[in-house]
Amino acid sequence: MNEPFLLPVMYKGDERAFETNLQVLGFIHRLAVDVDGVTVFFERDEEGAFRAIMPPESTDKPPAIDLLRAIAETIDELLA
Repeated sequence: MNEPFLLPVMYKGDERAFETNLQVLGFIHRLAVDVDGVTVFFERDEEGAFRAIMPPESTDKPPAIDLLRAIAETIDELLA
């Protein structure tokens, strides 16, 4: 179950694929997504929607917010 997989995402009319890993941390399940070389974690917030989280120690420039929204929406659709 820890095998990486490609997550297909439609973004600005193009389909992109992002390498993704499922991480299980106790009761927390999150997806680690490689977004153009930057690892972004997607996990559910208190309301059940997916949010993007970058590690606090990351010095990378965050990906575009609309790209992160497209990834979160795709994850939500796939898990619905």
